[in-house]
Amino acid sequence: MSKKMKKNGLKLPAGATKPVFADNALTVLARRYLMKDEQGNVMEEPVDMLWRVAQTIAAGDLIYHPGQPVNELALQFYEMMAKLDFLPNSPTLMNAGRELGQLSACFVLPVEDSMESIFEAVKQTALIHKSGGGTGFSFSRIRPRNDMVHSTKGVSSGPISFMSVFDIATETIKQGGTRRGANMAILRVDHPDIMDFIKVKADLSVLNNFNLSVAITDDFMRAVENDDDYDLINPRNSEVIGRKSAEKVFRQIVRQAWLSGEPGIVFIDRMNADNPTPEVGRIESTNPCGEQPLLPHESCNLGSINLAHMVVDGSIDYGKLGETVSLATHFLDNVVDVNCYPLPEIEKKTRANRKVGLGVMGFADMLIQLGQPYSSAEAIDTAEKVMGFIDQTALDTSIRLARERGSFPNYNKSIYAGGDQSDPVRNATRTTIAPTGTISLLANSSSGVEPLFAVSFVRRVMDNDEFFEVNPLFEQIAKENGFYTQDLLKKISHSGSIQGLNEIPRKYRRVFETAHDISPRNHIDIQAAFQKFTNNAVSKTINFGHLATEEDVKEAYLLSYAKGCKGVTIYRDGCRDNQVLNIGKTDKKAAPVMEGSRPIKRDRPRRLSGSTYQMTTGCGPMYVTINEDEENQVFELFNTVGKAGGCAASQCEAIGRLVSLAWRSGMPPEPVVKQLIGISCHKPAGFGNNKVVSCADAIAKAIRQHLEKRNGRDDSMREQSMFGACPECGGVIEHEGGCCVCHDCGYTECA
Repeated sequence: MSKKMKKNGLKLPAGATKPVFADNALTVLARRYLMKDEQGNVMEEPVDMLWRVAQTIAAGDLIYHPGQPVNELALQFYEMMAKLDFLPNSPTLMNAGRELGQLSACFVLPVEDSMESIFEAVKQTALIHKSGGGTGFSFSRIRPRNDMVHSTKGVSSGPISFMSVFDIATETIKQGGTRRGANMAILRVDHPDIMDFIKVKADLSVLNNFNLSVAITDDFMRAVENDDDYDLINPRNSEVIGRKSAEKVFRQIVRQAWLSGEPGIVFIDRMNADNPTPEVGRIESTNPCGEQPLLPHESCNLGSINLAHMVVDGSIDYGKLGETVSLATHFLDNVVDVNCYPLPEIEKKTRANRKVGLGVMGFADMLIQLGQPYSSAEAIDTAEKVMGFIDQTALDTSIRLARERGSFPNYNKSIYAGGDQSDPVRNATRTTIAPTGTISLLANSSSGVEPLFAVSFVRRVMDNDEFFEVNPLFEQIAKENGFYTQDLLKKISHSGSIQGLNEIPRKYRRVFETAHDISPRNHIDIQAAFQKFTNNAVSKTINFGHLATEEDVKEAYLLSYAKGCKGVTIYRDGCRDNQVLNIGKTDKKAAPVMEGSRPIKRDRPRRLSGSTYQMTTGCGPMYVTINEDEENQVFELFNTVGKAGGCAASQCEAIGRLVSLAWRSGMPPEPVVKQLIGISCHKPAGFGNNKVVSCADAIAKAIRQHLEKRNGRDDSMREQSMFGACPECGGVIEHEGGCCVCHDCGYTECA
């Protein structure tokens, strides 16, 4: 069907809305979404992309109404997207009306306790990642490490060893893709290997293509509350093989999350309590960001309504919101029909349940327009009212579609857990709150249900120029009220926050709250408010300040469970930076030599000792020499690359001189690494964790190796993004919606 639409596409009617995208959105569209020829030249404009998508999805109506014109419906779909009132998940924007035709973002695959099943899942994972999707797995069925294997008279290596196989496969597949493959690994808390699973990312060089979550049961939470032991169960035979202190395990989950942000937790019994088709199967896993619980071999297509566009004159326009929800639900139901599924098993299961996930973006923008602080009781009330309205409207639309087209095939009033309505429904689930990192960048809105990540920040463009990116609502208010200045933006950009800036009226400081201005409890209150009226789950990051304690994290987990959330992802500011850069013993920092209030360069001793590191770059082999002074502090850096002469060699020499100047003036090595790591050029080299994306990146990684070696570690190079730098553009990585995203270029760790 997609090929036919491409060949016989209708012309966009005159007078249709022309979409207005910001400059950075246009860059992202050209890089990832717009069709290209074999030489990589862009072949379509954004308006063509949206019309291509609208026609393809509208053609789904022809299945139920053969011969009926779909021009009007296609135009309605187009207008909804062109006005940026709604956008579907990225695979739909990328692939609708193109040869691949795979439109879903979320998949869950089964992993049984056999070599055949495990490696079949690896193969299926590769096919899904190739098509642009992300995958979730439960490894809970695999027998524990050192358990008996009857067929070989040997012992099992356990689930964690097999997770590494999936990780390597993902690393290989993602190298040539337009979307980065991502995985979710879940292990039940009653699996005998649970403590090893919890601790596995204490070493951040492993499983970089996985998010980890522990599947926590109600029994376990009761044991935590009562300080009891709980059963460990061997999945091979369902026998209890031991007991463990629930408090000890819970404390280890908390500690590891405090250290690195992982593992997250999912309340698996709560997810199954809301499983709409319990007789069809039990939910074991979710998609990579945790918001979409799915049965094995099930997929889901997602889309998000831009709540920032649903406010008129300081009030929510429920009429417009209702029309958008109804049209978007129709759109997503059609996606189920026109989708080209990567596997026949997935097509069968998905069509049988017809799950869709309509969510939102721009919630923080909506609150600002309503004059409600994110941390206020009014914001919680707004979240419940808005999501309750969306959920009910989506259900009403699904009932209407079922009357016209039939209910989902697995629907049965005796087993369907979707409610007590007498009317059959078209879709087993209708609503999901997903992270919207890239599509919210396209829509120029805040992400998902997250607060603002910053009111203003510095954006670096390709020629290394810098300019202040400012929230458009703040810019408008600041200009209207006479306090907009470049000096003010410079102040704000240091932290992203306007709290404490007295030149800004207090009423505006209250409504422009950022993620770190509010408490973890505020985050959880909003997540719980949306979860109350969401069929699936809510993807959200609970942000903590750097000085938060493990006890703070524990309280957040307990509060999330008490308030009815289905999962929790936390991130303590800077935790991964510190864990990677300050490995082993704490470095003594050489105090800078000062001349008045200004640091001065130290003289070079006649003799220094150091190490030389060979790096592979796109310009040829590079040799980086790092010398230390008598106090074992880094002092200077030299490098040579490729053949003598040439632009690359001169640029690298310049970097070496500046790094040496910084170190000799007392700057520690870590800020240098942060500035250089992830800078990319047109000639990358290597693969996976050994990939070097530029000569500057190679220098940063050589410094990092030197720091690790000096502190007693000589591991392979770690994931670039763990330093807080985007591996594509070098911008700042933010943790939101259960994922790592870059607001500069739209990069996301999660597919």
